[in-house]
Amino acid sequence: MTSKDFTHFDEQGAAVMVDVSAKGPSFRTAAAKGDIAVSAETLAAIRGGTAGKGDVLGVARIAGIMAAKRTADIIPLCHPLSFDACSVDFSVIEAPPSGKAGLPRIEAVCSVKLSGKTGAEMEALMGVSAALLTIYDMCKALDRAMVIGNIRLWEKSGGKSGRFIRAEEPDHD
Repeated sequence: MTSKDFTHFDEQGAAVMVDVSAKGPSFRTAAAKGDIAVSAETLAAIRGGTAGKGDVLGVARIAGIMAAKRTADIIPLCHPLSFDACSVDFSVIEAPPSGKAGLPRIEAVCSVKLSGKTGAEMEALMGVSAALLTIYDMCKALDRAMVIGNIRLWEKSGGKSGRFIRAEEPDHD
C-alpha cells in the first residue's frame, strides 16, 4: 500500500482534508450498529423507566443524533455534512447467539441520509457510539460492568464506491 492509497495524506505525507470541490453531490446513506451488554437488572430498569437518570433510551437517541451532527467537530479532517435525516433505534437481544452464556444486549442502529459530496459513514458510527456511551453513563450507578462493543458500519450507499452491505454478523461473546 502506498501513500496514494490513503486520501488523507499529501505527497509529502502530511495529513490533509480531502478536496471534494470537483465532486458533484449525490444521495448517500449510511447505517452503523453496535451494542452494549447489560445485566438483567439494568435491562429491567431501562425497560421499566426506573433508572435514576430517567428515560435512558430516549436520551441516548437524542445524544446519538446530536453526536452524528457534530462528527466534523470531533473527527479530524471529516467534512461537515448537512443531513436530510438521522435516526437512532434500539432493539433488545435477550439471549446471546448460538446458546452461548452471557448477558442481554441492547443494540443501537444509527442511520443517516443526505445529499452531498462525501459519505456519512463516520456520522453513523459516531451516532451509534454516542448513543451507547449515553446508555453506559445513565446506568453506571446500576452496573459498572456493562460492555460496549461490536461497533461497525452496517451498510452504505452512494458515492464513487457505491453500495456496501456487511455480509455477516460478527461473533458476540
